[in-house]
Amino acid sequence: MKYPVTSPISRRSLGGLAAGLGVALALTACGGDPLASPTASGAESAAPGAPLVVGSADFPESQIIAEIYAGALNAAGITASTKPNIGSREIYVKAVQDGSVDLVPDYSGNLLSYVDTEAAEVSAEDVYKALPAKLPEGLAVLEPADAESKDAMVVTKATAEKYQAKSIEDLAEHCPELTMAAPATFETRAYGLPGLKKNYGCELKELKPFSDGGGPLTLQALLTDEVQVADIYTTTPSIEDNDLVVLEDPKNNFKAQQVLPLYSSAKLTDEAKEALNAVSRILTTQDLVNLNRAVSGSQKQEAKDAAAAWLKEKEIVK
Repeated sequence: MKYPVTSPISRRSLGGLAAGLGVALALTACGGDPLASPTASGAESAAPGAPLVVGSADFPESQIIAEIYAGALNAAGITASTKPNIGSREIYVKAVQDGSVDLVPDYSGNLLSYVDTEAAEVSAEDVYKALPAKLPEGLAVLEPADAESKDAMVVTKATAEKYQAKSIEDLAEHCPELTMAAPATFETRAYGLPGLKKNYGCELKELKPFSDGGGPLTLQALLTDEVQVADIYTTTPSIEDNDLVVLEDPKNNFKAQQVLPLYSSAKLTDEAKEALNAVSRILTTQDLVNLNRAVSGSQKQEAKDAAAAWLKEKEIVK
């Protein structure tokens, strides 16, 4: 059965909103915090070992991962709850800084770009190595998962066969014949048209802007050949459900986006860190595809229920 793409518009805005640490600090200087809970007055006043609050961004995948983190912590005997739908990266980084939440799931490449708009690192290893020194004081990250949720150039199987293309490099010489569906910001983003031209010599015939973040409108345009290439996140279930082809990116035009916890270094005990690292060691991209399908496909599961099933399947929860 084919499911429509879950629109990750908010997630795309997270990467696009990379305004540097100055933005986060400016937000911190604002007045009253609508996220603050009556018992959380700031990270500096919270003792390690206290109950933890796991926040999430405002899109389903982040909510699912937050529920997985909380479930793993509870299974390890560490009391944890969730505070979903906080908002964009500017908001949830601030929430971790001021103690409204203690940790959130994030994506390595977009997080690095947020704290350092000039960051040149693109590979998974280099991005993760660069992060600790770039994060604001009091914030840290744990081990990254193999799971990635990143931009990708996606084509139909017919297009891939027509051009004998397995990678962006294979398709590059044919780019002048191709129209691409992507958010309007793809025209100017470093990983968008400028990056494709710089890294692959790919200059597309046309960019058709779609505001659904790789959702059903983008999918429909691709399947009907209105466009021949689309920018769709790698964990979107419709890629698999419609037998689409994700083109390989050998020159790392798209920065690595490994899932990892961003946390307040004042709050997590060694036991909590190990519980979260244990999740990262087994969470895969395919897991995220399946979890997104469970929540956003015909099953319409709640994020908490999908997370609970995954935790039980992986024997984190007995």
